[in-house]
Amino acid sequence: MKMTTEEAFVKVLQRHGIDNAFGIIGSAMMPISDLFPTAGIKFWDCAHEGSAGMMSDGYTRATGKMSMMIAQNGPGITNFVTAVKTAYWNHTPLLLVTPQAANKTIGQGGFQEVEQMKLFEDMVAYQEEVRDPSRVAEVLTRVISQAKRLSGPAQINIPRDFWTQVVDIEIPDPIEFERSPGGENSVAAAAKLLSEAKNPVILNGAGVVLSTGGIEASKALAERLDAPVCVGYQHNDAFPGSHPLFAGPLGYNGSKAAMELIKDADVVLCLGTRLNPFSTLPGYGMEYWPKEAKIIQVDINPDRIGLTKKVTVGIVGDAAKVANGILNGLADDAGDAGRADRKAKIAKAKSTWAQQLSSMDHEQDDPGTTWNERARAAKPDWMSPRMAWRAIQSALPREAIISSDIGNNCAIGNAYPDFDEGRKYLAPGLFGPCGYGLPAIVGAKIGCPDVPVVGFAGDGAFGIAVNELTAIGRGDWPAVTQIVFRNYQWGAEKRNSTLWFDDNFVGTELDEEVSYAGIAKACGLEGVVARTMDELTAALNKAIEDQMKHGKTTLIEAMINQELGEPFRRDAMKKPVAVAGISKDDMRPQQVA
Repeated sequence: MKMTTEEAFVKVLQRHGIDNAFGIIGSAMMPISDLFPTAGIKFWDCAHEGSAGMMSDGYTRATGKMSMMIAQNGPGITNFVTAVKTAYWNHTPLLLVTPQAANKTIGQGGFQEVEQMKLFEDMVAYQEEVRDPSRVAEVLTRVISQAKRLSGPAQINIPRDFWTQVVDIEIPDPIEFERSPGGENSVAAAAKLLSEAKNPVILNGAGVVLSTGGIEASKALAERLDAPVCVGYQHNDAFPGSHPLFAGPLGYNGSKAAMELIKDADVVLCLGTRLNPFSTLPGYGMEYWPKEAKIIQVDINPDRIGLTKKVTVGIVGDAAKVANGILNGLADDAGDAGRADRKAKIAKAKSTWAQQLSSMDHEQDDPGTTWNERARAAKPDWMSPRMAWRAIQSALPREAIISSDIGNNCAIGNAYPDFDEGRKYLAPGLFGPCGYGLPAIVGAKIGCPDVPVVGFAGDGAFGIAVNELTAIGRGDWPAVTQIVFRNYQWGAEKRNSTLWFDDNFVGTELDEEVSYAGIAKACGLEGVVARTMDELTAALNKAIEDQMKHGKTTLIEAMINQELGEPFRRDAMKKPVAVAGISKDDMRPQQVA
């Protein structure tokens, strides 16, 4: 069948139901973007490609449906780098479309030329370049399939002079892969270990959320064993928060209950997780990873099994299918040993931690440092970060989707939110980009227009995405709610400075004359300043009502003191020692030719 290459491209997108694209318009993509309205594809023209990529990530994570990132070749595509690597470690299946400089000019150092395949080779799960116009449908179909199979972004690179070519082509059907239930022997070995365990613990990761029926399967297995369920760092939605067996998140600023329960485990089922280091680092001064426990690791990607922790049994497979297989293979008396004591221990650990968390108002100083004490004294009437998070929890709808940025104040909040279902907690993940909170929640709202959404960011990280306020108030962009924790500092780096660099605050201070609420108003949005817990709770209640009933986007500046929580990387930092010494007198003037 004769058609143009751009027609073939769009027909493949339609065949796969990919109807949302994020980016900034450019000439290299206009032959296909011209067809988007007719094809039923919505193009979201963002303020910056980096934010566009994070909107795409948020959309797909919230809905489970693939979306597309596309922009101008060269600088438009290079702006996607951070978002693509973020999606890679978030295991988000996205389509990355990278129009390339024309074949006849490649290698000449021409206008907007860059090696786009090399650029993304370690940031995507799969990539392929179109070598001939007649192969565009075949290649695109394969790239989409691999994104789904590998659960990550996949790239199709196409020279821009391949558009508008007339080709004789057939549109292939989508390629679908069945997810593996795991090897028969490894599943049986896991079932045997868990059947004999006296203190089994389940650790759910992102794979449980991404797997169809993963949460229900893990719940059935946990209930059969009366095993506590922990979740990995930034995966608070991987198990129902109201369930009596839910212990909470491990890792940075996580749940003490989860840490205390897992440290006594004799068998740990790590379900749908690569066991990233941030999920197992010490917390609250506690080394909780059980070094003598038998570890069962389940992951869809065999390369990640045994990568960070010693594993007794490794299972390559889908989280839901493997969990069901293990459940069916358990001995009749599995979980009976110590069941009553285990249930009582879980209930006590959870109750104790809930009481501790509700009474935690302030951040502690390390011995020999006084920053948090000084911060409280400087602004005695201002909210602390934890007070702000408690005020937020009072107003946050149970069904809401939330996003979190990277940074100290967002990380302090890691212990607070829990959820009744998956695809509710969008965090930036282990690549740790600043500027994720706002665009991710916009993407989620586009995909889930009937669900309330709330984004969170510190004021440093939010500054990277603030220009999206100029985009999201237009036309048919949906309404969202964004909370910015305003303390006028890069908090994580300032905490490092207080601990290891003698309060030498280089590059940590932000402009106190800037008003993000004022910028929101200037963009035609609602901007609110909240200075107390009651004001913050009331502002969030009203913002949610305005979002859902009146289609209004609201930015809330939550004014907080400069208290600083735990550093991100105690494991990677140490106090420097002067050896040669540094002096301004050694600075020489540059010689300019």
